Amino acid sequence: MTPSFVVQRVIRAAPARVYAASLDPQLHVRTMARYGETMVAGPEGGVFTEGATVTWRARHFGIPFRLTSVVFDLDPPHGFSDRQINGPFAIFRHEHDFEEHPDGTLMRDTITLRSPFGPIGALVDRLFMREYMRRLIDERGAILAAEVEHA
Repeated sequence: MTPSFVVQRVIRAAPARVYAASLDPQLHVRTMARYGETMVAGPEGGVFTEGATVTWRARHFGIPFRLTSVVFDLDPPHGFSDRQINGPFAIFRHEHDFEEHPDGTLMRDTITLRSPFGPIGALVDRLFMREYMRRLIDERGAILAAEVEHA
């Protein structure tokens, strides 16, 4: 079984604005500053478009990681997805959905992940990886919301 979880947040801005902010590579770097995440190889033109790839470098658990993702299924302003094509996970997929809400936008992040190394990776996911990633995505969403709401 591949673990997945959902993080939801209401943001006081229109879906099109939240969608655009979520596709901004520089905003992504700001939302992940706590983890020292940097963009090693960015998308052509500096913007995420259909099929764009990006390579990130970050430090988690004191260990440096590199992860390359591809962005796909862009459906403005409703959502898009990205998935790891090279990196530390056996599977990592992030679905971004944006729905109109009476207070602005309901942003929903659905993460599907599986650590490598079979049964050992499954144990790691169950014991702490799933919760660690849930907190990371929630923190990222809070920073994104603050930037969009105060822009």
